[in-house]
Amino acid sequence: MTGLRFDANLRWLFTELPFPKRFAAAARAGFAGVEYPSPYEYDARRLRTLLDDAGLEQVLINTPMGPAGSSTRSGNACFPDLVEEYRDGVRRGLEYATALGARFLHVVAGIVPEGVSPDRAFARYVANIAWAAEQARGTGVRLLLETQNKRDAPGFVLTSQDRAAAVVEAVGDDAVGLLLDFYHLQIDEGDLVRTFEKHRDVTLHLQIADVPGRTEPGTGEIAYGTLFRVIESSGYDGWIGCEYRPATETVAGLTWMKELAR
Repeated sequence: MTGLRFDANLRWLFTELPFPKRFAAAARAGFAGVEYPSPYEYDARRLRTLLDDAGLEQVLINTPMGPAGSSTRSGNACFPDLVEEYRDGVRRGLEYATALGARFLHVVAGIVPEGVSPDRAFARYVANIAWAAEQARGTGVRLLLETQNKRDAPGFVLTSQDRAAAVVEAVGDDAVGLLLDFYHLQIDEGDLVRTFEKHRDVTLHLQIADVPGRTEPGTGEIAYGTLFRVIESSGYDGWIGCEYRPATETVAGLTWMKELAR
């Protein structure tokens, strides 16, 4: 399956090394692209140098999120009372994405805030995405929307792939598309092949990890060999982000690429 392109998520892979050293390690392991959620702790020029020195493409970054344990740890796009903070985050995300040459900015939706109805939170989310899409048009950066599973992110405002796809349709797929994560999809909805095929036309990016341990493909219940064949035969030519926790050590765990994806 030579048509599949995998990028390394540097939040999850090569954690044996300090973050700046993970770029070169990813290149040595054969990756041509990388993604990670938060570049904001580093100067964009330094990150661009790390990318260029390693010969890597920046695939995506996320909009800023709050610290672990905070109400905005999974984003703030659905918070009615944080509209200006959200907009500042989108502006900052677009600035970094442009500086890094990233093609995608994942606008992290968020967990419905306490005291806010799910309907109100979702309405704010849709309005916020529409605003962000206007900011992104003309930048060369596409926005991504992702559904997260209810076990890891209880109360997440996007509750299904259908709902996320409906937002893409409402806002316009010229600026917005789906980030379909098979780990989250398997836990909440299953039926991976049919769901991917249903939303193939608006899916711009894929992410993978096995279930239940969020480890590399081939270590859990997902039939990734079958799934990869379906993805390739569909004509999907985007990146597939390796957003998993290695069961042992990163490089040792990459044998799945030869066994399942080649």
